[in-house]
Amino acid sequence: MPSIVGTWRLVKAEAYDPDGKPLAAPYGGQGMGRVTFSAEGRMAAVVVDGRPALPEGVRRDYSSYCGNYSFDGARLVTRVDAASDPSRIGGDQLREVSFDGGFMVLRPPPRPSAGGSGTEQRVLTWEKISDV
Repeated sequence: MPSIVGTWRLVKAEAYDPDGKPLAAPYGGQGMGRVTFSAEGRMAAVVVDGRPALPEGVRRDYSSYCGNYSFDGARLVTRVDAASDPSRIGGDQLREVSFDGGFMVLRPPPRPSAGGSGTEQRVLTWEKISDV
């Protein structure tokens, strides 16, 4: 089983409708992010829209959380104890995990789509940049 321990940088964020049709890329198509997993079972993640300027009326997407995690080789569960969205605190963040070459691919559960007209499945691809 590949190890998730280390620091990873976001290289791609995608979104799909329930039929698998691509939707607008999350984070304005220029997502920036880091996620770090310690060998002791702690993690911290941050993802943000990395565009230097946003169109008028558009809010910058930003998300961060941390907590203790467990990983069984296919599923990552983090018990959130701090987050940019207070409603996440005390809950679990679930991610399906797969590996594609040197990349880790995380799939959270489907969520309401950005346009509010259904659900979307996000797929976040990460590249390891450090073993710590």
